Amino acid sequence: MSNSQLSAPLTEHPDSQSYAPSMSLEMAVKRAKMLAQIRQFFAERQVLEVQTPLMSQAGNTDVFVPSISTNITVADKPKTYYLHTSPEFAMKRMLASWKVAIYQICPVFRDNEVGRRHNSEFTMLEWYRPGFELEALAAELSDLLAAVYGQPQAMVEYSYRQAFMDYVGLNPLTASLESLIEVADEHGFAGLDLGEDRQGWLDVLFSHLVEPNLGFQSPTLITDYPPATAALAKIEKDEAGNDVAKRFELYIKGIEIANAYDELADSQALAERFEQDNVERAQRGLAVMPIDNNLVVACDDLPECSGIALGVDRLLMVLTDSKRIDQVIGFDVVHA
Repeated sequence: MSNSQLSAPLTEHPDSQSYAPSMSLEMAVKRAKMLAQIRQFFAERQVLEVQTPLMSQAGNTDVFVPSISTNITVADKPKTYYLHTSPEFAMKRMLASWKVAIYQICPVFRDNEVGRRHNSEFTMLEWYRPGFELEALAAELSDLLAAVYGQPQAMVEYSYRQAFMDYVGLNPLTASLESLIEVADEHGFAGLDLGEDRQGWLDVLFSHLVEPNLGFQSPTLITDYPPATAALAKIEKDEAGNDVAKRFELYIKGIEIANAYDELADSQALAERFEQDNVERAQRGLAVMPIDNNLVVACDDLPECSGIALGVDRLLMVLTDSKRIDQVIGFDVVHA
């Protein structure tokens, strides 16, 4: 058999420019500089850089964070693994054992994410600070922004409730489901059917009516989210006596950049949240995900700490006034 018979024929011949990265060389230099600044920032603060596996036998149970699965062979047996949507689970297992400040810069993966600000593979900076409450973590985030911007960045705080009231006209913590649907209809979402998913309606209204207005004057921290958005954060009472999640998100120029939690350290509560996620996944016709029981066991040994995940590509977008994520990464998922 000839070599030509062994080789699969090319179905297409790329043109002379189709192989090129979507990111310019100039942008690649800026990206490398920013990554070096981030690493220098944490080195000066003696935060340990770590590396965790990209694949795990457990998946993310979050209904709105779709995992990408891959089939591999382990000890001659087929196994399904999941590309991590965040390094959180493995980093918390390290944190429970070592109890020191750690950070990681790594690719993460989410299924069906393609758009101006989304790509199925993107780069995340995640770090955990034992002994830090959210206020201290927010101050460190401000210092990190100053390092990459080259000048101080005065962040402002804005509660989820107040932002929602200012731009939507309803109190999101007490508004009825009917009033949320009515406002959604008024703003062109009449064809959307989220049923009785109250948080789903809040998410639609927040993402379309609130987010685009945030962080243009100064980087803005949105605080005190509804409990349904807590994920792995603690719950507390706000000044009005409402349950809120102890977390914040950073917005710059209308783009969500970072998401921080006062981390939950209660294995029973964590297991219940994972199980409830899977109940909801089943109700929605989504795959039930294998739970990371190693994380559940480690949770009781977590030190009191706060943690934050920051989108590296999005930060570079706002730093360089780029309009699309493909301008700040080498190859987007469509052209990879």
